[in-house]
Amino acid sequence: MNESSIKRYASIPVLLAFLACGPLAGCASGIPGFGSVETVDDDAISAGVRSAIKLDPELTVSDLDVDTYQGIVRLSGFVSSADSVAAAASVARTVKGVKSVRNDLRLK
Repeated sequence: MNESSIKRYASIPVLLAFLACGPLAGCASGIPGFGSVETVDDDAISAGVRSAIKLDPELTVSDLDVDTYQGIVRLSGFVSSADSVAAAASVARTVKGVKSVRNDLRLK
């Protein structure tokens, strides 16, 4: 192989690495807009939301269910007042990793 061939093929491993773990593959790169090095697990978000709601002295929530998928939290269950419906969603939004909240809480 001559020097020209080596230079031509030297970029192939870089290209393969980019395709294998680039933005299209969904790998965390640390480059803004191309994935995130810091990810928050959906189960951890759900646990954080449950904890935050239970620790809020203003909220009376019974039969609370929290489901999270890709940072989108769904609250369901029963609360004692209409104010608690809005307050629970507000508290849930403060938890790290929550992108949005779907509030399906009902009055009991």
